[in-house]
Amino acid sequence: MSSEKIQKTARKYALQNAVQFNGTANPKAVAGKVIAAFKDENISPNEIYQISGSACLEVNKIPIEQQIAELEKLAPELLKKEKKERDFSLPELPDAEKGKVVTRFPPEPNGYLHIGHAKAAIVDYEYAKMYDGKFILRFDDTNPENAQLEFYDVQKEDLRWLSIEWDEEYNTSDHLEKHYKLAEQLIKQEGAYVCKCPSDAIKDGRFHGKECDCRAVSTEKNLDLWKDMISSSVEGVVLRLKGDMKCVNTAMRDPTLFRIIDTPHPLHGDKYRVWPTYDFAGAVEDSLSGVTHPFRTKEYELRDECYFRLLELLELRKPHLMEFARLSIEGMPVSKRKIKPLIDKGMVSGYDDIRLPTLRGLEKRGILPEAIKQFVLSQGISKVESSVTFSLVEAINRKIIDPIAKRYFFVQDPIKLVVENAPAMKKTISLHPTDKKLGSRIIKTDNIFFVPKTDMKKLNIGGIFRLKDLYNVKIKEKNKVIFAEYAGEELIQDSAKIQWTTDNFIKMSVFVPGLLYQKGNYNPNSLEKVEGFAEEAVSRLKTGEIVQFERFGFVRIEKQNNTIMGFFAHK
Repeated sequence: MSSEKIQKTARKYALQNAVQFNGTANPKAVAGKVIAAFKDENISPNEIYQISGSACLEVNKIPIEQQIAELEKLAPELLKKEKKERDFSLPELPDAEKGKVVTRFPPEPNGYLHIGHAKAAIVDYEYAKMYDGKFILRFDDTNPENAQLEFYDVQKEDLRWLSIEWDEEYNTSDHLEKHYKLAEQLIKQEGAYVCKCPSDAIKDGRFHGKECDCRAVSTEKNLDLWKDMISSSVEGVVLRLKGDMKCVNTAMRDPTLFRIIDTPHPLHGDKYRVWPTYDFAGAVEDSLSGVTHPFRTKEYELRDECYFRLLELLELRKPHLMEFARLSIEGMPVSKRKIKPLIDKGMVSGYDDIRLPTLRGLEKRGILPEAIKQFVLSQGISKVESSVTFSLVEAINRKIIDPIAKRYFFVQDPIKLVVENAPAMKKTISLHPTDKKLGSRIIKTDNIFFVPKTDMKKLNIGGIFRLKDLYNVKIKEKNKVIFAEYAGEELIQDSAKIQWTTDNFIKMSVFVPGLLYQKGNYNPNSLEKVEGFAEEAVSRLKTGEIVQFERFGFVRIEKQNNTIMGFFAHK
């Protein structure tokens, strides 16, 4: 085997690796590919490592544009990134027929949707599509104390942002008259009774498995009490299922089916005061609306027995009820119960705070709907409880936005740099390292720049670095201002490549989110405000654009009151 052939192969893979990683090839990665190419040739790995290292040194000296041009001639097939399409499909549903599957997403209109809701909505929606079936949006608004008018529309907006559309929409509260008739039917069947016991006594009786005296009251008396509940002539009573007070499953110990709530409803005002619980309304609505495969989180699994017992007593169709594990993300509160207190206490700025897993917060941060969908489907519908890191969402989002995000310069904690003998230039710099269709921008340079102070601290007087995509600079003096001199344009191996702006910059703040909780405790330092200078071209970006600030990360741009700011998505 000639070393020339190895050199040619190493050069090819070094070019490919450099093009993939912004112009810098990694010797170890290249050597791995070369070893794989000659695995049957009995060549010493040491020889390959040496040749690969030399190939990377040579390739890294040339601009990325030249790397791309050479690779196109040498091995054009390597320019095309072979993307293995991941299978994000869901497993088949049991007892499902094409065209006959009906699913539903039943949010309570009491807040903004979060990524946990997104999991439920996406799974329900995707299964309906998978079987050419029907997807229902049902607002479970049977607790007037929680339901708020604004959230009916807000939640629909959140779903549409996820590209979810529905075939039917309705509110559970619109069907209350049907629920009352079914409740009356249960009472007549001696399947339910009105309980006058105080809530503490009910709780104690359920705990000890002891029936209360109300259970023995006659059907006729129960019907009268039920009518009194409806007519507002009785207070402090509930309708309970006649379950089994000795049942091992405590959910079957005479659960409450209806209770009195005098708070006006956002849609119906004071028309109703008796409202069904989730146990009753969920089962009844799933059956009556034709849902074939309702999903809910595993926390409701013990209530399945009550779900089916109710449908059996009422002689209603039984759907194929299914559960999956609740979504849990380390350091993030994925439930309204945990999110609301943070907002009420001013610990976060609102439901669109970029530290929150609300869909509004994720959108503001720069997480795309498609990334959320892929993340949800990658988690599947397992019932196994697990906690994942948000980095999984970031990794998927990065794959989607990296090929389409334009690149710009942003200098955090800037320090002034004055370059002696600097040539005045009009430099054309590409907006993307590989996709030329994304265009370029022209930056006029003179002798004044701003560079990151942290980078300058690492360099000594006499040290040479490169202003990225421009030319080399040699440091002469370090003070409150860095003085340097022009040191040519030829690439110098292993010299630092530094971000920069000219004195034609825009001041900009970038908000960087961290984990809201660390070791179970609220983290007061979970939001960092990074101040810096961005190149002038950034001022022409629109609100909502996601770009990459090189060597900083992906950032979503937002303009407010003539101020431009950024929200950090991830590296």
